[in-house]
Amino acid sequence: MTSSALSEGAPDPVEEFLKRRKKATINDVASLARVSKKTVSRVINHSPSVRAETRDQVNAIIARIGFKPDPQARGLAFRRSFLLGLVYDNPNAQYIINIQNGVLDCIRGSGTELVVHPCDKNDPDFVEEIRDFVELQRLSGVILLPPIAENRQLLAVLDDLDVPYVRITAMLGAENTPPIESQQVVSRDRIGCRQAAEHLADLGHSRIGFVTGPAGYASARERRQGFDEGLTARGLALDTTLIVQGEYTFESGYLAGKALLAQTPRPTAIFSSNDEMAVGVYKAAAEAGLAIPEDLSVVGYDDAPIAARVTPGLTSVRAPIRDMGRAAADALIAENKRDTTIFDTALVVRQSTGPAEPLFKP
Repeated sequence: MTSSALSEGAPDPVEEFLKRRKKATINDVASLARVSKKTVSRVINHSPSVRAETRDQVNAIIARIGFKPDPQARGLAFRRSFLLGLVYDNPNAQYIINIQNGVLDCIRGSGTELVVHPCDKNDPDFVEEIRDFVELQRLSGVILLPPIAENRQLLAVLDDLDVPYVRITAMLGAENTPPIESQQVVSRDRIGCRQAAEHLADLGHSRIGFVTGPAGYASARERRQGFDEGLTARGLALDTTLIVQGEYTFESGYLAGKALLAQTPRPTAIFSSNDEMAVGVYKAAAEAGLAIPEDLSVVGYDDAPIAARVTPGLTSVRAPIRDMGRAAADALIAENKRDTTIFDTALVVRQSTGPAEPLFKP
């Protein structure tokens, strides 16, 4: 404990501890250094994830009170790996890759490694499977992706195992009923989707097709809500006959596009709740002999690399997915943790959107 940490004239907590002549424990070190027991353990085991200032502070307390780690306990600590687990059941491969790259950006050089674990949320044993995975790998933290990030049974298991975890989700926990109290990385999906709806409305589109995300995904609900809000702001509303459910896959976007473009009159624009499905709509439009954006405007979500690579370039809502992965990892290995890290989304306009009139042909 440094003199600057003490109020003038206040007794030195370390001196007070030494007067009691008790054997020092790791809990005593944590209390006197004003850090967690886990941080003390990381210092003892030379983890590179501890800040130098914190390491010096803990080591100074250890030296002053004469704490000697239990060799057996320390051996157990060494057998607990410096591994983060990335657990997901998500059909969007590019989303997973972007999250993974963000995590790797954060942990590179820290001595912590990443273990990726796909699962099937529809398997009745999937929660126990994840329990086995966490225990077998002795994970020091877990990152959960949607939709399993909202699975309360899974969260209860991780709480029972006393394993820190971070949820990546599309809405604030305060909007859940009841709220989920945990560390979380949140994207404001509504903002960008509201901008997308306003953009299409301002181009003169009123008959707009909407390809949703999978049922049960918070992101699907948030993106639909944001799009509805944007249309309402322009005095419009979605026609329920032009709403088709997708599964965040290219194939589902293609089938949704075919279904929407088969209607009479067909939509003049289609919003897809992710870029994979938007590219599926591109294929459906090409098969129908329609040019983008002359005959049909298309908007996606994610602003994945494919958005800038297709022709014409895809107008898409940019979600900082890689940054979210980086933030989730940082929340697990950083000394100063935050309960919630929030990221905004924003529309990126490219060449796939154009005016509805006078080019619209039913």
